[in-house]
Amino acid sequence: MRILKYILLLILLFLIGLTVFIITQKGDYSITRSKIIKTPRATVYNFVNDFRNWETFASWSEENGKTQFIFPAKTVGKGANCSWNGTSEGFIKTIDVKENTSIQQKMVFNETETEGKWTFKDTLGKTKVTWQTKGTMSVSMKIKAFLNGGIDNIIGDIYEKSLFKLDRTLDYELNTFNIKVDGIVAKPKQFYLCQTIISYNDKVSKNIKIMMPKMIAFFEKNKMVMHGKPFVIYNSFDETKQTTNFSVCIPVKDSIRIMAGSDIESGKIEGFSAVKATLTGDYSHLKQANQKVLDYLFENGLKRNFAVNPYQVYNFSFIDDKHPSKWKTELYYPVYPKVVASPAIPKPKPQTTAQNQ
Repeated sequence: MRILKYILLLILLFLIGLTVFIITQKGDYSITRSKIIKTPRATVYNFVNDFRNWETFASWSEENGKTQFIFPAKTVGKGANCSWNGTSEGFIKTIDVKENTSIQQKMVFNETETEGKWTFKDTLGKTKVTWQTKGTMSVSMKIKAFLNGGIDNIIGDIYEKSLFKLDRTLDYELNTFNIKVDGIVAKPKQFYLCQTIISYNDKVSKNIKIMMPKMIAFFEKNKMVMHGKPFVIYNSFDETKQTTNFSVCIPVKDSIRIMAGSDIESGKIEGFSAVKATLTGDYSHLKQANQKVLDYLFENGLKRNFAVNPYQVYNFSFIDDKHPSKWKTELYYPVYPKVVASPAIPKPKPQTTAQNQ
């Protein structure tokens, strides 16, 4: 009995000593993981810069399928943030960005705060992506790290899996698409509310992703009903400055009066005929879809109706689903109805009268 007490005492002293040893270990850490992504740098940067895409590659989001991401109106660029809950809980915010070069962030993961940085470098058409994190371990994290062979194994494994998923997601989701020209359709009169800006051409898609959630939030805040899917009107293009004037619109049932000074405007589109095309896939293929419509106009002898601006309806978008390969965008190019020549009417033959001989 006395021997058993000694053994238990030794075990207790060992556990106490081990705990003291673990707690007194250095808590600061810095972990870095890199991977070559088979996608151009600007595309990778823009994808990572939007927190709405993180569900597709953040490895902790599918550990048990119970993680839920929560997105505010701003998910892109400096000041953007998101949070998640489930088996793990966390919050992340973008502190600073350098276009196509780096993203600095702060993250709270299970009550542990860290500083993170992404860097993006060109490598012959591909991109070297580096994800670095720095922080200080809590007592519970020190114990977990000790049991798992070190903090580098825990966080490093998460980052390695996430970068692998990022590469796979970009390769499949961005390159899986389909463009179909549906032909001529009749569009009815449409009232809408919109917000209009002038953007550099290469920033249009990014700005649409910022503006559209804000417009939807405006409707929700004011308890207004959307009568259809959001759409974007392309008002004008400046080839010299490489800019586009466009409006992000939400359809409404009737005309709505807007107070002076608001950045929200009211508008109306009269009914018109248009060539419709449907892009299933990421917005990086919109240029190709637009060209396919223009080719269709030329091949079928159709004339553009420049009195009505072309627009795109986001029938199933980044707001509805996190996978770009599933997005459906409808393109409408206003055209004049094609004039069909009437068949020539044959002249009547002169009547003859039979005479009896």
